[in-house]
Amino acid sequence: MPELKVFSPRAPFSRRGFLGGCAACAGAAACPALATPALPGPPAGVKTQVKLVFSQPAKPVEGWPYLGYDYETRKAGILKRLREALPNVEFDPVTPKATEDAAQILASGAAMDGFLVYLLGIPSPRVALPIATSGHPVILADDLYGGTGEFLGVYAGARRKGFKVAAVSSSRFEDLVQAVRVFETLKKLKSSVILNVSERPRPDSEAIQSCFGCTVRTTASEEINDAYRKADPAEARQYAETWIKGAKKVVEPSREEIGKSGLMYVAMRDMLAANRAQAIDVDCLHLFYRHKLPAYPCLGFHQLNDDGLVGACEADLKSTITMLAMAYLVERPGFISDPVIDTSRNQIIYAHCVAPTRVWGPKGAKSPYVIRDHAEDHKGAAVQSYLPLGQMTTTLLLHPLRKEIVFHQAKSVANVEEDRACRTKLAAEVKDPWKLLTEWDRWGWHRVTYYGDLRAPVEAFAALAGFTLVVEG
Repeated sequence: MPELKVFSPRAPFSRRGFLGGCAACAGAAACPALATPALPGPPAGVKTQVKLVFSQPAKPVEGWPYLGYDYETRKAGILKRLREALPNVEFDPVTPKATEDAAQILASGAAMDGFLVYLLGIPSPRVALPIATSGHPVILADDLYGGTGEFLGVYAGARRKGFKVAAVSSSRFEDLVQAVRVFETLKKLKSSVILNVSERPRPDSEAIQSCFGCTVRTTASEEINDAYRKADPAEARQYAETWIKGAKKVVEPSREEIGKSGLMYVAMRDMLAANRAQAIDVDCLHLFYRHKLPAYPCLGFHQLNDDGLVGACEADLKSTITMLAMAYLVERPGFISDPVIDTSRNQIIYAHCVAPTRVWGPKGAKSPYVIRDHAEDHKGAAVQSYLPLGQMTTTLLLHPLRKEIVFHQAKSVANVEEDRACRTKLAAEVKDPWKLLTEWDRWGWHRVTYYGDLRAPVEAFAALAGFTLVVEG
């Protein structure tokens, strides 16, 4: 493996001493913050296409919202705000006059990515029902105090029959934007690539490709090790220096070990670029324990996740597709973990040796962190992140084979300092910890946690992807 000459293996270590050694880099500009080069993503210029159906009375009539309501001004305002909020979505608006118009609307929108039916008033031409039960992905939006009477009945009936229909019944316009963003997310997933570094069978691979149309490319340790050997040592040094400079302290890892993590990060980033991929997962424990990896990918995963890409532990493809879908949907990283439940405190503790430090997304505030070794074997380098407290969190996991999403929410209350188990431990309060004990046999140990109350976008994603939401607590 390439050697990082700047590091003095096993030398006495402190953050101040290390940074002092950076003086030769470039004076005051030494150890700069680095930006991950843009990686190829879904095809540029390809926009999501949505048929926007405004449902309103065909002529002035008594009803909701009221006789003489200015529908044209209302429609123009809605369309303007949607286009401003979603520049990569093309809306094709239409206002039907009769129920029979639904057939032509469905035909003209058949090749589009979805339908948004915006119920402005009643009595309407009643096109919402045939569109919602057409089999196409459909969002039904209620303009509150306008189309409510029709919206409630159509949505409930369509969902009960299993159609791919999402609901927006909210005075917050961002909820509508988030729902429409599901169409974008599903389109991006179709052209996405996941790199799966594993030498063991991964049965989720085919189900993920079948559900979402993305490519899962499985490769063995030889490929990542070859990328590690070819990684640029100077660039790896810069990342190692930046991580150390940003840390509150470095506890166990040597300079040499953090340098290896820098090389592993550059290797993974180069593999993503070469494969036009947006996500990588590595069977890290299995490969490292068998001496098939030169370094843990923990610090590299933390960097990828902070930068808006996906690095997932243990080649867990269910967690990987969850993280990739949510990265597109809410533009923030997830914290994959092995949760612990403390019923005496009504708490769930999310524990892992990989955690993001920019939980609100690449442009959000950065959390404090410490560089530690990997907890389970006291080797390598990992991050212990001190995550924001007093915040609503949303935790979920996709199961493509069963087409289900397990889901719960909690409030972050503590960063646990405990030497047992994984390094980052975020404690969160839940309403019913006993209910949280009931799903682990069907789902496995991992969950992925996000900051924010994300129930609405997750509900919309589940509906439009044809998944069932399983609320576990």
